[in-house]
Amino acid sequence: MPPLAVRAYTATTALGRGRDAQAAALRESRSGLRRNDFGRERLDCWIGRVDGLEDLSLPATLAQWDSRNHRLAWLALQQDGMREAIDAAIARHGAERVAVVMGTSTSSIGSTEEAYAALEDGRMADAAARHTVHTPHALGEFVQHATGLRGPAITVATACSSSAKVFAQAARLISAGLADAALVGGVDTLCGSVLFGFNSLQLVAVEPCRPFDADRTGLSLGEAGGFALLERAGVDEDGLQLRGYGESSDAHHMSAPHPQGLGATLAMRDALSRAGIDAIEVGYLNLHGTATPANDSVEAAAVAALFPDSLHASSTKGWTGHTLGAAGIVESVIALLALESGELPGTLNSRTPDPACGPQIRFAPQRADIRYAMNNSFGFGGNNCSLVFGRA
Repeated sequence: MPPLAVRAYTATTALGRGRDAQAAALRESRSGLRRNDFGRERLDCWIGRVDGLEDLSLPATLAQWDSRNHRLAWLALQQDGMREAIDAAIARHGAERVAVVMGTSTSSIGSTEEAYAALEDGRMADAAARHTVHTPHALGEFVQHATGLRGPAITVATACSSSAKVFAQAARLISAGLADAALVGGVDTLCGSVLFGFNSLQLVAVEPCRPFDADRTGLSLGEAGGFALLERAGVDEDGLQLRGYGESSDAHHMSAPHPQGLGATLAMRDALSRAGIDAIEVGYLNLHGTATPANDSVEAAAVAALFPDSLHASSTKGWTGHTLGAAGIVESVIALLALESGELPGTLNSRTPDPACGPQIRFAPQRADIRYAMNNSFGFGGNNCSLVFGRA
């Protein structure tokens, strides 16, 4: 595929606001996980919570969109010069030619929970009956209104692969001539449906998650928001680029991956093929690595079958928690940071490597000058997405 320039990128997570906060915490092996202090009913677990959302107010012009999810989206938009980059894209192409492609798993369902909890005689209070908030597409519409962009607007809701698949969707929109640039991203926030829903599947650990550890017991949930601005790369242009994407659906089970990782392998192969590179050229792979027993072993086997032993692959969910629909953008930001700095993260909290994992899975950080980095995001229902980023 023709490369797409990454003009700006940012993430806000439990580690802090913006790229520098993410990079510093990764460098210092400082986790953002804390013992669960979210909500009135406290599940015994650890979470990645973004501070300050309760005290944040949206501008008056956006007050009708107020929700925890949209507050986090607004907060993330203010970081790393993202607003200025968007305004510059509007000046170059016009607002109608810049697409908005957002990923989320639960959108503003936390506000929907609050509305139902406050029902009176089976009726929703007028203040809570905000149709602009209680929809899966609420995030995409909010970001359009918050930025002034008027190109195609799409919200991708494919569980944990959502904000990785936005890169693929944006590449297709630009390739088809429907847009000249795209603001991509994802936001998901903590809520009861997420915490207790995953706990009902027996996937939540009571201690901080330990991806690929022999004694791992489950995931830690988190919240995050992030964005990237993409447009066609100029000839012989330097800088960070999206070089390829791969998508697949193994449709094996509603919540479990294919036991041989067939869909994951297909997505990774497809991404490498679009990028026009061989597996040996990838310097860093940010793994989906949720710390659930099934997910990690399947992903590790797929990686070992495709990549040489020299690959540095790690999961960064020990820092941020599993941010669900925001995982794709957050971990793409981490892959882009690795490309820029040469600092390749390890796998936080993990101590005893699972014998089923290959030598590609690294617990310790490493410094290396790399040209290509990948990100894996795999979601419920067997939908998978892999992305290849490069340094031109």
